[in-house]
Amino acid sequence: MASFSVRKRLKKDGTPKYQVFIRVKESGKVVYTESRTFSKDKTAQAWGKKRVVEIEEKGYRETGDKVSLRELIQKLLDDDHIQLGRTKRKVLEMLCDCDIGAIKITEIQPHHIIDHCKARKETGTLPQTINHDVSYLRWSLKAAKPQFGYDVTDQCVVDSYASLHDLKLIGKSARRTRRPTSVELEKLKAALKVREQHRVTTIPYLDILNFSILTCMRIGEVCSVRWEDVDEAQKAVMVRNRKDPRKKAGNHMLVPLLGGSWEILQKQPKDNELIFPHNPRSVTAGFQRVRNANGIEDLRYHDLRREGASRLFELGYQIDEVAQVTGHRNINTLWQIYTELFPNRLHDKTQ
Repeated sequence: MASFSVRKRLKKDGTPKYQVFIRVKESGKVVYTESRTFSKDKTAQAWGKKRVVEIEEKGYRETGDKVSLRELIQKLLDDDHIQLGRTKRKVLEMLCDCDIGAIKITEIQPHHIIDHCKARKETGTLPQTINHDVSYLRWSLKAAKPQFGYDVTDQCVVDSYASLHDLKLIGKSARRTRRPTSVELEKLKAALKVREQHRVTTIPYLDILNFSILTCMRIGEVCSVRWEDVDEAQKAVMVRNRKDPRKKAGNHMLVPLLGGSWEILQKQPKDNELIFPHNPRSVTAGFQRVRNANGIEDLRYHDLRREGASRLFELGYQIDEVAQVTGHRNINTLWQIYTELFPNRLHDKTQ
């Protein structure tokens, strides 16, 4: 027997949304579920009633032979239980608008994927960016069967990889080695100081810039640290859910606040639960504007993290000590930074 229910939820900006849950029970047990989200309660109710009738008439077991990639992705995007990062969501939405989005998921072949990647390359998209397309397309197909019961696999993507690499359509991002020069940093600091004095600006750009370098934190981490997570005795702060490719959540780390970062933290007003209660995008946008205005090329905010790690090595900290600050689980990245800074370290030991 099929039934539906509608739950009202609020988005972060306060806008209501209505999620419809469809359930099918057999012998008192739930054997099938699906959900879809709408912006209006009336629309949600209408769809729920229609879907229940369809299931009662045709059954709920779908093979996926009538489901397009676009429809599959939209179902994944609408599912509130699936946590998607900004980049992943953006790529999935883009795939919906591409030609490959109209193809039925049971009919997608390696040549469709290769054609999609060729088309993307012709628009000037880099191989490392196209690699995201392929990766998230594969993720969608892998999710189709366990989540919606569609009889499809990701084998078409697996079979396309060899040709995609041979044609150089996909590839890994080039490792960055960019560090700001002392002159560039002085220009940035001077311009940011002027910017934060503007009457409509409340962001302490200069403090955040210096704190980012000294702590090696990502800007999202800087803008997420809380006063309740400050350890006064150890002069450290707990950084929650630190990025780790092997663990998406719960990766909390106690980070020592070295240099002048402790002093920067202490002088922030305590009128919010967050130490730096600002939108990370607004901070990086301000950084980008002053960077561009001063003619500083190819410098990203994330490069400040590498700058901070490099400074720690130059002060004599060992790799494991730097990792405690940066949060790297795999120290290969730090080892590369270290060897680039001190290429003659072995020669020095023989003198």
